Amino acid sequence: MKIYEIFFSPTGGTKQVADILAKAWQQEVIEIDLSASENVLDKMIEKDSFCIIAAPVFGGRIPEIAVSMLHRLKGNQAKAVVIAVYGNRAYEDALLELKNTAEAVGFHTIAGISAIAEHSIMHCYGKNRPDQNDCAQLLTFAEQIKQNFHNEGKLSIPGNYPYKEYKILPMIPIVSNACTQCGLCAAKCPVHAISKDYPQATSSDQCISCMRCIAICPSHARFLEPKSLIKITQKLASVCSERKANTLYLRER
Repeated sequence: MKIYEIFFSPTGGTKQVADILAKAWQQEVIEIDLSASENVLDKMIEKDSFCIIAAPVFGGRIPEIAVSMLHRLKGNQAKAVVIAVYGNRAYEDALLELKNTAEAVGFHTIAGISAIAEHSIMHCYGKNRPDQNDCAQLLTFAEQIKQNFHNEGKLSIPGNYPYKEYKILPMIPIVSNACTQCGLCAAKCPVHAISKDYPQATSSDQCISCMRCIAICPSHARFLEPKSLIKITQKLASVCSERKANTLYLRER
């Protein structure tokens, strides 16, 4: 049985969670990065494979680009666990959306997980997560999934359909004079919002505020406007400060 790790992880938090779960299978893992379109060109997954499909939560939804990239895969009824990773606020309709998307392209979902990673914009929320406690819990989840691997009961995931309106925080990175125009941000932007010829320019129409460009900039030249960041951090304090728990959903027996 092949193990696939299929992920959209602009700043690395979502992949951290998926990596922890993948380790429980103790075998080679084939990675498919949904942020790199060349990796997902109409790929057919082998039917006897097991897939870990992970995506971040943006405003209670799965990013549209991640959904679009998933639609370029053919699940071929391979069994899968779907993971919605969020920054300690709420996952709302995202896990249900990820499950429905995976099933629409042919995956056979047997489990769902909501998990917390450090917030990609407001790093004080979910800071340093997944931590040791998260790791232990996710590995326990993996063992429970193994034990229920052949269970064919119904998988119930909380959420609403139609899903909530897709809205993202309009936080467009700005660029300092430290930019060397190396072009890494433009090459790695999952929605091609940064000009390759002039990487200081970011399209506000295309940018999804995923923060990948900030996370990978070798010169630390990209950042968010400080006053706006402080304002949104304070605004969300009441819903993001208390530690949230990871949750596992399995098929009913």
